[in-house]
Amino acid sequence: MAVVAQVEKGDFTYKQAQKHFGIQGRSTVLVWLRKHGKLDWSEPLMHSLMSQSNETPAQKIKRLERALADAELKIDVLEEVVTRVDNECGSNYRKKYYDKLSGREKLKNEES
Repeated sequence: MAVVAQVEKGDFTYKQAQKHFGIQGRSTVLVWLRKHGKLDWSEPLMHSLMSQSNETPAQKIKRLERALADAELKIDVLEEVVTRVDNECGSNYRKKYYDKLSGREKLKNEES
């Protein structure tokens, strides 16, 4: 079914698909998704990736790119703060932090 494929691919939310294809029933697309879809549609997602139902894929990409740029800026600022603290106080916070981080990574790899 083309409707199911497009919703699962992310082209539409199920509500957008209802509107686009002129489907009258409020739960028809969800029933199709549960019956014919490859994803688990048994429970509704509260924090769906497509929570903003009027958002187009291009808008979603722009929003995610802005969020990524903000996150990268925060990382740069925090790294600069740690560098300055290490230089001014003669501490090794960066080394301690990275040792702890690498220890966590080792634990994750051992658990896998």
